[in-house]
Amino acid sequence: MIDTTSINPDKCVMVGVSTPDCPYEKTKEYLDELAFLIETSGGFAVKSFIQRLQFRDPRTFVGSGKLDEIKEYLCAEDIEFVVFDDELSPSQMRNIEKELDRKVMDRTGLILNIFAQRARTSHARTQVELAQYQYLLPRLTRMWTHLDRQRGGGSMNMRGPGETQIETDRRIVLDKISVLKEKLKSIDKQKSVQRKNRESLIRVALVGYTNVGKSTLMNLLAKSEVFAENKLFATLDTTVRKVVIENLPFLLTDTVGFIRKLPHGLIESFKSTLDEVREADVLIHVVDVSHPGFEEQIDVVNQTLTEIKVNDKPTIMVFNKIDAYTYIKKDEDDLTPVLRENWSLEDLKASWMGQGDIPSFFISAKQKINIEEFKSEMYDNIKRLHAIRYPYNNFLY
Repeated sequence: MIDTTSINPDKCVMVGVSTPDCPYEKTKEYLDELAFLIETSGGFAVKSFIQRLQFRDPRTFVGSGKLDEIKEYLCAEDIEFVVFDDELSPSQMRNIEKELDRKVMDRTGLILNIFAQRARTSHARTQVELAQYQYLLPRLTRMWTHLDRQRGGGSMNMRGPGETQIETDRRIVLDKISVLKEKLKSIDKQKSVQRKNRESLIRVALVGYTNVGKSTLMNLLAKSEVFAENKLFATLDTTVRKVVIENLPFLLTDTVGFIRKLPHGLIESFKSTLDEVREADVLIHVVDVSHPGFEEQIDVVNQTLTEIKVNDKPTIMVFNKIDAYTYIKKDEDDLTPVLRENWSLEDLKASWMGQGDIPSFFISAKQKINIEEFKSEMYDNIKRLHAIRYPYNNFLY
C-alpha cells in the first residue's frame, strides 16, 4: 500500500466554495464534515475559508484574492497544510501548491488517506491501494516537475531513446494497477464462492452513511465485537455474522459507510464489499437522526444504492441515536415558521419518516431503546422471505 503517513495533516486550514448550486450554509456544513474527516485522519483544522463564486475557478479553484488571503494566514500562523473540500484537478493542485508554497490535499485524497490508515485485512488494503494508484496516476506530473528528461546519447543536445521520469513512473503505476485488479478479481471470485456457500440463509445487510451506528447495531444484534468508534469509516472490512431471532437464523452483514462526494474509484475498488449489498435479501438503512443533516445523508445513501442498482430491495429504515436527538421547542406565542430544528421526535414519527410505506423504527442501539420492536419487524420480513424460498420448512414457525 502507498505510504500515506507523510501526508497526514497536523494543523491545517480548510477551503470551500459556495456557488448557486451549493449555498453558503450547505458549504459550511460540508466543511464541518471535512473537519471531522481531518480529525479522523489524525489532524485538526484551525480555520476555514469560504468564497462565494458563480463558478469555481478552473485554474486555482478559488479566486486570486482569496488565495492571497489564505497564503497570508498560512504564513502568519506557520501552517503547512491546506485541505480543499472538493476534488481538485491535477492542474488545479499544481497551480495552488505553486501559489501557496504549501502542501495541498483535496477531499478525495483525504478520504483515501483515512481508508489507507484503517484498512486491516489484505482484501481491504488491496482495494484501497488500487484506489490510491488510480487517484495518483493523473497527478504524477506534479510529483516530478523538478526532474529533467532522461536523455540518451547523441550530439547537439538531441533527445535520445530515453524517456521522461513521468513516463517511467506512469508505466510502473499502470503495471501496479493491472496487478492489483487481477488480485482483486481473484479475491472477488473467492468472496463470490463464500456468498454462494451462504445462500441457504436469508441475508440482511446494514447500509447507511458513515458513523451512524451500523457497527454498534451489528454488535447488539449479533452479540459480536465488531470495531465501533465515533469516527468516520471506523469499519472498512465487510463483517458477516450469523444471527438467530426466536427460531429463525439469518446472516447479518456490516458494510462500509457511504459519504458525500465518495470518490468514484473507491466505489469501483470496493466492488466485492458492495456485492454483499447487491446480493442481500433485505436492507436495513441506518440513519443518525441526531445529525442536523440526516435527511441529506439519507439522499446520499439512496443515490449510491440506486447507482449500484439495489434500491428496489425490501428495506427497513432505522432512525438511530434517538438518545442524542435534540430540538428547539417553540413558544406558543412564537408566530415565526416552524423549522426542521423545531421538530420533536414525535413530530418526526408523524411525518413521512414514520408514516411512509417503508417500515420505520426510532431506536438507540447504544442505549438499547425500542430494539425489541425492531427485531420483531426483522423477524417478520425474514420469515416471509424464508417461507417463499423454503415452503417445506414452514413448520419451523
